[in-house]
Amino acid sequence: MADDYPDPPTDPPSLSAAALQAELDDGESLRLLDVRDRDEYEQWRIRGDSVTATQLPFTKFLQAKVTGEVDDIVGDVAGTGPITVVCGRGEASAFVAGLLTEHGIEAQNLSDGMEGWARLYEAREITCDAATVLQYRRPSSGCLGYMVVSDGSAAVVDPLRAFTDRYVTDAADHDASLTHAIDTHVHADHVSGVRRLAAETGAEPILSERAVARGVDDVTALAADETLRVGSATLEPRPLPGHTTGMTGFTVGDVLLAGDSVFLDSVARPDLEAGADGARDLARDLHRTLTERLATLPGETVVAPGHYSESTTPADDGTFTAALGTLRDRLPGFAMDREAFVEYACDDIPPRPANFERIIAINLGTETADDDTAFELELGPNNCAAAPSDAV
Repeated sequence: MADDYPDPPTDPPSLSAAALQAELDDGESLRLLDVRDRDEYEQWRIRGDSVTATQLPFTKFLQAKVTGEVDDIVGDVAGTGPITVVCGRGEASAFVAGLLTEHGIEAQNLSDGMEGWARLYEAREITCDAATVLQYRRPSSGCLGYMVVSDGSAAVVDPLRAFTDRYVTDAADHDASLTHAIDTHVHADHVSGVRRLAAETGAEPILSERAVARGVDDVTALAADETLRVGSATLEPRPLPGHTTGMTGFTVGDVLLAGDSVFLDSVARPDLEAGADGARDLARDLHRTLTERLATLPGETVVAPGHYSESTTPADDGTFTAALGTLRDRLPGFAMDREAFVEYACDDIPPRPANFERIIAINLGTETADDDTAFELELGPNNCAAAPSDAV
């Protein structure tokens, strides 16, 4: 327990980040009390259709303990049922949950707080006819990444640096060696794990030629017609520009690892590489991606995107995937003419991801950051979709 926070008057029950996510996945009602400061809460918090959240700062509970008004302040917590208390690292919230428990109020502490929430990383297998494909999910930001395993070899697509050890462990669990570390594009919302995986495992670091042309000089540049062999499986590059000039997906069997091109509820935003001035040109390229480049793939293709939002409904198997034909019917961008799509993609673009300029610089290799700094830079929602209502 940090010296800044008093010990809880009684030890409260605790809830892990994984257990909380399981409740969210099951649609259980969650009554959250966030005791961080208002600006921290507004910038980044736990959301969900079944979540009722209230922000009350930690200092209010210190005062309430002194004045004997704990029962009164609990009346300000919205919702009914047990209260899960949240803070940055699980320390202030442990005191508050213990205080509530002492007063006979059913409460529990989110162990390790929002930092523990940010370190939650889960994997599910996607059904694929050519290889074992794992979908990695970071609930705190909506980031999705992938591992393709075939005949003793493994490739990771869109790895996060914070979870390098996880990829190494999972490859070993599948009796595979990591041979490729691939980014679909130069990311703006998280620090890439491509270089770290290459350094620690000998995996070949890979970006598309167009992404490398932005100034990356320490990775292998992959040509648009150059396939990758992972065991007996083939990863075929699919240039899908629009989010960035170098955005490249990969097909493995009947699965498309789509990166930041098309999501399950929206399409990618076009302004993070070239800014507002270049967004319209990239939006036109994104329209071509939807209406021409993806048109070559059958409707049965399983789209595995780079992000999801808290409102995204997963598939029956729990993965965030959907048939391409379903997305063609669901998303208006596929049916719009080019200039109407440009207005749709560029109108009312949501705020950019936190620290995006420095994250891009780190991923380009023009800046460096230690692990703690990198982890802090990427906290929060990623905002990579085109419209605020669909932001992921």
